[in-house]
Amino acid sequence: MKKILDYLLSVLYLIHFSISLLVFHVVQVIAFNVFGPKAHRTSVEWLNFSLAFGLYLTGARITLQKRTTLPDNRPIIFVANHQSSYDIAAIYWYLRKYRPRFVSKINLANGVPSISYNLRKSGAALIDRKDSKQAITEIARLGKLIQEEKSSVIIFPEGTRTASGLMRPFLTGGVATLLKRVPDALIVPVAIDGTGAFNPRGVFPLKSFARLSWTVLPGIEPAGRKVEEVLAEAQEEIRKIIRVSE
Repeated sequence: MKKILDYLLSVLYLIHFSISLLVFHVVQVIAFNVFGPKAHRTSVEWLNFSLAFGLYLTGARITLQKRTTLPDNRPIIFVANHQSSYDIAAIYWYLRKYRPRFVSKINLANGVPSISYNLRKSGAALIDRKDSKQAITEIARLGKLIQEEKSSVIIFPEGTRTASGLMRPFLTGGVATLLKRVPDALIVPVAIDGTGAFNPRGVFPLKSFARLSWTVLPGIEPAGRKVEEVLAEAQEEIRKIIRVSE
């Protein structure tokens, strides 16, 4: 019975998901071309609200929590573990005050309604993993941008998704490149828990009545420390929060 419910509620959510992408793609295009980047950012915020809280259609229990007070007058590098594609909408919505941009694979810049358009227009770093020079240039450009704006970037240092919750070591390259351009940035760990078990097979069906949580942890000052040490500390703080699937 539970398996049947998983399929039924998955279909319901994926219909909602698809409609949201199509509708907000049109909204984004109009917002950007008629009203400008600020209106476009607002439309993206509401897109992510729709995608994140649409998860209630699967019976999900969603927890968004901050265990710290974050500054609004300095750039922030949010570092998060990565369990599934369902990590992204809620973290963007919850951190929207800090005008976050993502470090993303370049292949996502085309072919996906709403998401591809936003990545191209928002200033996200679109990296080619097969071209290290291009990746460094893109991440450095984004670092310069958030330094000027005092905004933020969200990066997943594992480099790939780990649905089990058993994290891969955090890779230092992206964060190190950002810190060269944003030396006064605060490193803020974000623990994402439950989205891997929610989407264990990567596509279908989703697991109904899942517990999903996003926890923003206290910031880490990177000044005078090696990037490896900072990321190891961030990962350890995240590890304390997440559950590991058997």
